[in-house]
Amino acid sequence: MRQRYYLYTLPLALILLLLLVGLSAQPNTGQIGSIQADLAQISDSAPNQQVSVIIQTTGSSDQVEGAIERLGGAVTRDLSIINALAARIPAEAVIELGQVQGVRWVSLDAPIISTAKGGNGGGNPGGGITPNYNQYHLDTLNVRDVWAMGLQGEGIAVAVIDSGIARVADFNVKTKGGSPSRVVYQMSFSPNSNTVNDVYGHGTHVAGIIGGNGKVSDGKYMGVAPKVNLISLKISDEQGMAYESDTVAAMQWVLENKETYNIRVVNLSVNSTAEESYHNSAMNAAAEILWFNGVVVVASAGNTEVGSSLDSINTAPANDPFIITVGASDENQTPQTGDDTIADYSAHGSTWDGFTKPDVIAPGQDVISLLSLNSTWYYEHPTRVLGNGDYFRLSGTSMSAPMVTGAVVLLLQDEPELTPDQVKYRLMASGPSINGSDGDSNTYAYLDVLAAVTGTTTKTANTGLEASQLLWSGEEPVNWDSVNWNSVNWNSVNWNSVNWNSVNWNSVNWNSVAWEY
Repeated sequence: MRQRYYLYTLPLALILLLLLVGLSAQPNTGQIGSIQADLAQISDSAPNQQVSVIIQTTGSSDQVEGAIERLGGAVTRDLSIINALAARIPAEAVIELGQVQGVRWVSLDAPIISTAKGGNGGGNPGGGITPNYNQYHLDTLNVRDVWAMGLQGEGIAVAVIDSGIARVADFNVKTKGGSPSRVVYQMSFSPNSNTVNDVYGHGTHVAGIIGGNGKVSDGKYMGVAPKVNLISLKISDEQGMAYESDTVAAMQWVLENKETYNIRVVNLSVNSTAEESYHNSAMNAAAEILWFNGVVVVASAGNTEVGSSLDSINTAPANDPFIITVGASDENQTPQTGDDTIADYSAHGSTWDGFTKPDVIAPGQDVISLLSLNSTWYYEHPTRVLGNGDYFRLSGTSMSAPMVTGAVVLLLQDEPELTPDQVKYRLMASGPSINGSDGDSNTYAYLDVLAAVTGTTTKTANTGLEASQLLWSGEEPVNWDSVNWNSVNWNSVNWNSVNWNSVNWNSVNWNSVAWEY
């Protein structure tokens, strides 16, 4: 039986996190007036706490900004992609803030958790890899056959919203006289980090699964799309701490710069810690804005942790019906799919809104990818280090999501005119299926990259779904008819940006990284 050891860095807002997890175990209607229900309960139970919130406004934010200051709070960030502000306010002022004219919705700026796990033991630091941990997913997913068609992701960019990406040789960074670096842009959205480098390690591992070229390992450990360009949008500090507003701000940057860099896909191997309807989440609203404007959003389903009451299938962005949510499989150390099962930690099932998630399953167990040179993982978990310290072994839906992201890159390189909904349908309609577990009678689409690329259907997913209520311009639902695809230019999308300086504020640790031995 596996033992799981959890790494916790005590955050400054630990009391808030404990309150939030406790509340998430008790489903509610999702709102009290214009206030998210969990936030209203925190206001009642811990009125003296400072809380981070996201406030969506109905128009100009000047009056709302003034009210925040009057209530003893401070604006921390402009989130114009969803016509919102991020702020820190006393919890006791939340209800009054919700009654201010111009405030449409107030939600908790919830902590973000990564979706990586340690996996099983084995390995030898500096001494290569044990025979029991070969890399099978490229064969399981039939990726090499797609490479043989001349498709490796060249010319397409992926935005990796995570802990940053280390500039290593497998991204062409250290190649003298060779190709230019494929990490074409780096930016930090964390107010608590003064570097764009990946000090935590999670983002580099994820990016390597998407687009590492295997240079250091002589091609042994390669990503799915080894010629793709990578945009590093860092949302966490050096301990992996992040908030929803950091993520929304990064998605806002993608919307503003997608044409410049040809960003066709966003990878989100993170989850909020707030269970709620997708209609009430700022993260979901921002993800849908990207989706409706032609950017495929891929997110991890999240991991089910022993002893935790949090069901990440109900958290943003995994719970959004539009985007592609990815669960993890265990390949059982073979390249055949017949013995593959859904990993025991991979979240799956029905969301509060009645949608079956994840949409696609991909390998997530004992995945070998790049290790950030700035990360402490080499010293803290030496049994996971491979080669000469360039690679690292991890498990989780954090690892399965970038496999789907890489597949989307190859598909869009082959058929660049496909819309996000057509991409999603193609992935779900091609390839084999895999059965649910633990009483889940659903079957799920299992990723097959070759089947997706060689498929010909142009049918679309998501037809008739309601967009997030935070995007409605009035009381009537916005129904997205994906058959007649056009880039969305609702009034609710083209909001004016408000300019102010971000201030320093406390954040909460990603606390779902579990190391199994």
